Amino acid sequence: MAKLNIVLPAMGEGVIEATINKWLVTEGSKVKEDDPLVEVATDKVDSEVPAPASGTLVSIIAKEGSIARIGDLLCVIENNATPTKEDIKKIDKEVEQIRETIAAVKQEKTEIEASSHDMKSRTPSGKFISPLVRSIAAREGISYTELDRTTGTGMDGRITKDDILKILDERNSTSTVEAIQAVEAIKASEATDTAKAVKKQTIPVSKSPGDEIIPMDRVRKIIAEHMVLSKRTSPHVTSFIDADVTRLVNWRNTNKEKFLAAEGQKLTLTPIFIDAVAKALYEFPMVNISVDGDNIIKKKNINIGMATALPDGNLIVPVIKNANEKSLTGLAKAVNDLAERARINKLKPDEITGGTFTITNFGSYNNLAGTPIINQPQAAILGTGVVRKTPIVIETPEGDMIAIRQVMILSLSYDHRVIDGALAGKFLHKVKQILENYTQDLA
Repeated sequence: MAKLNIVLPAMGEGVIEATINKWLVTEGSKVKEDDPLVEVATDKVDSEVPAPASGTLVSIIAKEGSIARIGDLLCVIENNATPTKEDIKKIDKEVEQIRETIAAVKQEKTEIEASSHDMKSRTPSGKFISPLVRSIAAREGISYTELDRTTGTGMDGRITKDDILKILDERNSTSTVEAIQAVEAIKASEATDTAKAVKKQTIPVSKSPGDEIIPMDRVRKIIAEHMVLSKRTSPHVTSFIDADVTRLVNWRNTNKEKFLAAEGQKLTLTPIFIDAVAKALYEFPMVNISVDGDNIIKKKNINIGMATALPDGNLIVPVIKNANEKSLTGLAKAVNDLAERARINKLKPDEITGGTFTITNFGSYNNLAGTPIINQPQAAILGTGVVRKTPIVIETPEGDMIAIRQVMILSLSYDHRVIDGALAGKFLHKVKQILENYTQDLA
């Protein structure tokens, strides 16, 4: 009788641990291969860990509410079957992925430690830097110049942990994940209260009799923190442009039934918007960027996230990787698949990471336009308004005339630290041109 140790699998880029939300089976339960065993939650998405083989769940190791790291033992399954070659290959592949994740984390830690050891214990002006401060400075890329400009609050002007945390706060350029990593580094180096590192400024709210108090759930808290962080990090500017998409709408109406019959997929406007944006990003790569301190990271891949509303009122952003390399048919299949699995909480962690640009559709709710908040660490986000019939002036050889056309408003919010109005305007106008002249051969 064989025993299978079920461990927390690799959960996607940048994810090293997860919270055990809820066990979906109990000890002694019979399970089949691919049956969901446990629901786990990361700061990115909730997902389920399936059974790799049929058998009996004999022991639950990781308790609900506990934190498990990649590779930690979750439970034990017992079965009578002899593992096949395919089973062994599957297990070996999973083990290899876990080893690679652990090795990457260890490598990062080793590089940080080596970097911190290379740092001198004093700044050029003579300010003392403790090993803890050196470790955090190395991890966060804080230079001697920044440290030297800092007024140390410790004895004899010594730079303390609180001082370096203040530097990080003032830089306002770390992503949510980087902020979490910084706090984790401090916890690992010094067992002290880190509440000072995450100061929250709240405004008192008056409450009246009969008011209902609704606690935010975990996902809403993450969204709230991410939105506040984005506004603090990036100086937002939003530009608007309207697009006459009459030709596009007519083309879609002509081809949607043929597309459904041939591909078994609905042809909505969303994959068309993604196709247009991918083409525009390819032409204007300096919109497909992120900011890392004083550096601009120009992304090689064009990975477009699509903001998707969930039944519980929350929001998630599945990502279509290498969108510029996909046909319209491929984009439609990806959009429909990701949107459906998002609504039933079946997305994988790596399907909501790695985005380089985001699209959010205000038109889904018949809204004309909006000013979306940038999805950090990206530098821009496009909002698409409702397509509606509008009387507009058309220039013709015979003179101007008024006609009823299908018009929509596009809004681009961008990080004004690195994207200026001229670039944003050119990019937005390119998206408009593509949409106004959009047709595809679906034969």
